Amino acid sequence: MEANKKNLLILHATVFVWGFTGVLGKVISIDAVPMVWYRVLIATSTLFVWFLITKKSIKVTKKQFIQFFLTGGIVAIHWIFFFHAIKVSTVSVTLVCLSSFTLFTAILEPLIKKQPIYGGDILVGLLIIAGIYMIFKFESQYTLGIIFGLMAAVASSLFSTINSTLVQKSEPAIIGFYELIGGLFWITIYRFYDGSFTSMPFNLSGKDWFYLTILGTFCTSVAYVAGVSVMRTLSAFRVALVTNLEPVYGIILAYIFFQNKEQMSTGFYFGAVIILASIFLYPIYKNRKNHR
Repeated sequence: MEANKKNLLILHATVFVWGFTGVLGKVISIDAVPMVWYRVLIATSTLFVWFLITKKSIKVTKKQFIQFFLTGGIVAIHWIFFFHAIKVSTVSVTLVCLSSFTLFTAILEPLIKKQPIYGGDILVGLLIIAGIYMIFKFESQYTLGIIFGLMAAVASSLFSTINSTLVQKSEPAIIGFYELIGGLFWITIYRFYDGSFTSMPFNLSGKDWFYLTILGTFCTSVAYVAGVSVMRTLSAFRVALVTNLEPVYGIILAYIFFQNKEQMSTGFYFGAVIILASIFLYPIYKNRKNHR
């Protein structure tokens, strides 16, 4: 029982840290692509050190490596869309749009795993669409940010669905490590292609290096390992419920740090409440359906 309480606190702290990534994405001055490149580089290095300290084997088969490596490209796309959405809109708009991850997962998971789509999934999806419509209607000046936020949600649901299959045969930390390596490779290729390696100097400001280090270590590698470890004692249902607090924590933190810049219209908050209520109800519905 004590272990459950401890892990529940760790999970809340982890989700709180994930919510903080939006704030970091806003205060770091560089664009989304190089920001994600630095994030993945720092996170990969940190995880590699963790594997060395724990003496954990990172051996995988050739097939597993290819699967993780390719999935890492989707993870990188998700982060790039996420941070670009923050750059062109606000943290609040981006996080609420990212919450539509539940909707896209309800669509993509049955298609990928060849499972039936249930009526409850469709109902939750329609509620989320209604919330997104309200945000579009009342925050039209952030249309580009909303579009990239939704694209980030699609990418997130895609790699999460893939990982839910991969994790049945591999350690989550191993999957994360090789996906980060894959993400680093694909972003590096892209940066050579767009010329940002030569046009953008590596001498970042001390403030950017500080924030990037926090983003790459605590918000990525440390939070990832912590998030995985709690799953040993907590049910998937409870993990899903707590994880849904990420946009709530993120919006609160964004308001604390940016105040007036994060104030939205009444219509936005109505839409946000519809979406957030839907994603909290979804795991309850899925849990009851699974029990039946």
